[in-house]
Amino acid sequence: MKNFLWSLCIVFISSIPIVKSQTPGSLSGSVTDQQSLGISGAYVHLLNTNLGAPTDNQGKFSIPNVPSGQYTLAISALGFATTVKSVTLTVENPALTITLVEAARRLDEVTVSAQKVEEDPQKLPFSVSTLSSKQVQEYRLWTSKDLTALIPNLYSANPGDGRNVTSVRGIATTSYDPTIATYIDGVNQFSLDTYVTQLLDIERIEVLRGPQGTLYGRNAMGGVINIITKQPDNKTRGFVELNYGNYGQQRYSAGLRTPLVKDRLFLGVSALYGQQAGFYRNAFTQSSFDRANYVMGNYYLKFLASPRWSLTLNVKHNTNRNDGTFPLASSPQDALSEPFTVNQNAVGRLIDQVINTSLSANYAGKGFTFTSQTAYQSNYRYYTQPLDGDFSPIDGVTIVVDYGRKWNNMRVGTQEFRFTSPASSTSRFNWIAGTYGFYQDNPVKQGTHFGNDADLVGAPFPNFTSINTNKGTSFGVAGYGQGTYAINPRLKLTLGLRYDYEHKKQSVLGEFQQDGDVAMVTQPDTSATATFTAISPKASLAYQWTENHQVYGTYSRGYRAGGITQLSSDPSQPPLYAYKPEYSNNVEIGVKNTFWNNQLRVNVAAFYTQVQDAQVPTLVLPDAITITRNAGQLTSRGVELEVQATPAKGLELTYQLGYTKATYGSLNLASNGETVNLKGNRQLFTPDVTSMLAVQYSYALGGAQQFRLIARGEWSYLGKQYFDLANQISQQGYGLFNTRLGISSRHADLFFWGRNLSNETFIDYAYNFGAAHLGNPRTYGTTLRVNF
Repeated sequence: MKNFLWSLCIVFISSIPIVKSQTPGSLSGSVTDQQSLGISGAYVHLLNTNLGAPTDNQGKFSIPNVPSGQYTLAISALGFATTVKSVTLTVENPALTITLVEAARRLDEVTVSAQKVEEDPQKLPFSVSTLSSKQVQEYRLWTSKDLTALIPNLYSANPGDGRNVTSVRGIATTSYDPTIATYIDGVNQFSLDTYVTQLLDIERIEVLRGPQGTLYGRNAMGGVINIITKQPDNKTRGFVELNYGNYGQQRYSAGLRTPLVKDRLFLGVSALYGQQAGFYRNAFTQSSFDRANYVMGNYYLKFLASPRWSLTLNVKHNTNRNDGTFPLASSPQDALSEPFTVNQNAVGRLIDQVINTSLSANYAGKGFTFTSQTAYQSNYRYYTQPLDGDFSPIDGVTIVVDYGRKWNNMRVGTQEFRFTSPASSTSRFNWIAGTYGFYQDNPVKQGTHFGNDADLVGAPFPNFTSINTNKGTSFGVAGYGQGTYAINPRLKLTLGLRYDYEHKKQSVLGEFQQDGDVAMVTQPDTSATATFTAISPKASLAYQWTENHQVYGTYSRGYRAGGITQLSSDPSQPPLYAYKPEYSNNVEIGVKNTFWNNQLRVNVAAFYTQVQDAQVPTLVLPDAITITRNAGQLTSRGVELEVQATPAKGLELTYQLGYTKATYGSLNLASNGETVNLKGNRQLFTPDVTSMLAVQYSYALGGAQQFRLIARGEWSYLGKQYFDLANQISQQGYGLFNTRLGISSRHADLFFWGRNLSNETFIDYAYNFGAAHLGNPRTYGTTLRVNF
């Protein structure tokens, strides 16, 4: 298998045309405003290269050692709309003059790395939404959960323990293997365990909707969320941000990016500390329940060995402490009748430590660009005291997971090698090819303790612990390739293919321990293995009838990895049962338009998705283990609309609308010893409508610091959704109103913000056995940010 994958890569690469060597030159010029005044501190970057430079006090820049060829430049400056410009560099290239327009007058021209190269999203033949660094601040995005409704047909919920469950277009995450892949700085957040949810020092966020199996592989069935943080360069810059809010919300962050050796070695450091007193109150202890604090760090060390070679070391860590991890009411009715009240006799403190590191090597060659990324992730997650398992004041069930660092400490390593077309290529054919591999180790040991009131939860006698040990390992390899050919200057054809191979092993051990006695084996240590493969093709055709208008059609396939079931207390759910991967086939048509010198952007898409061998989870209580089976076929269809506009100076309008109808064509579940067909039922965690309208107005107050008064309002609406496959637990449609008001200047911002100002009470997440978690109540606060 390994030889086959390497052979596939070599054959693909050997067929690639090589661009002849060109004499390096210098790309220089100036960046000015519309009054021809130089803009200091602007940054000029050659996309898909290591090359770039800031402007000096006169707005001038110079980038040495640039080989001749055709490039795309991205020019950004504070207070101005980002501009993307194509240039052709010759040996005697004249100096460029690039004019930027105030951000209050036009939209940013953004670039994305959705296809693992930097390019214009308006020219991609599938749906991709972007949020810039400025927009992340405007929307006050603190975690990835805050993306709900900002992206059409995207819903993200918190099941109570801080890990986000996300769905896109009716493709929902229902287990620890996500259906929406999340990448942070190019590193796949492999599972919900290793997922860094906090957003810190963000450059941009890209959301790719629809299956992305060809380039991203496993667990990208519904799409991909790409989160890119800011990287250091030759200009020293940084920030300090302070946030205070009700419910004891405090969030402090700071960052610094600077050259250590000009043009060679760069350092980036950012850190975050946050805490809250908690939204919930525990009636049993008469105290706040979900007090929490968290610490996060992001560290970059980037070395430019030459104009072509770069090495980047990135280290991230995220530590969470939470006193009252699962603020759940026993039913949706209880949650809504007594909002933000729980009644639990056992409060387990969560300790959650995530480490995410990567080493990337990039070579921008004359005939190709090469990237190697090696990554390691780990998550050690446990509770210092037993956790309430019945969510009530009785001494019924508690969950024990503190068995030492050997257990509940998931680790994964990944390696990707990628080759792409050179940045300066003028060929009609652009390509990408690569290989990917991973190894995962996931040892889980969990005890379910039955206390003095065990009879109230159906146990035969009190004061014992059922201990389940599940040790899982897996590894996989993949090879992929994709090419885009310009049939003519307006018509482009894209074809891609990926092959994935995955092997899993699961071992189980069951034990019984009476309080005060030694454990006895009830399920001997045994194991099973399973192997899965997947082929993920892609084909698209895009026609660009003018520079600013494109229509496209795309077929793509994605899959979620298969697995082996764990050991649980339910005798009707035997362990070591292999379930197959689930596959999605998606057809999408759309149109992308830009009008009036980039003052209006309108994108429309329609999609139809079918999921085969749908993985259906069953939550086994009281040990809270999810058992997965292939039990259904799902069809999802819908439409999406994205509108961004600056109709007048200082006025920005954004409207996002998504409609999804996701129903099961077949769904056979076991209930009371019988098989029940739930054909026609709706998918979980999928509002039928997502809608968001944002209006922002900025007014220049004058003065040397260029102060602007900014007022912003956001209204989002989420339609009806279901939380169980039987469609018995639901949340009716509801709307939320957020606002932001303050003063902004080049070096400082002061804003007052409010979220859910109408104090809407709604179910954010519910389990199929009825326990429910509410969305956050009305919150408000202030933000002070200093940039330097």
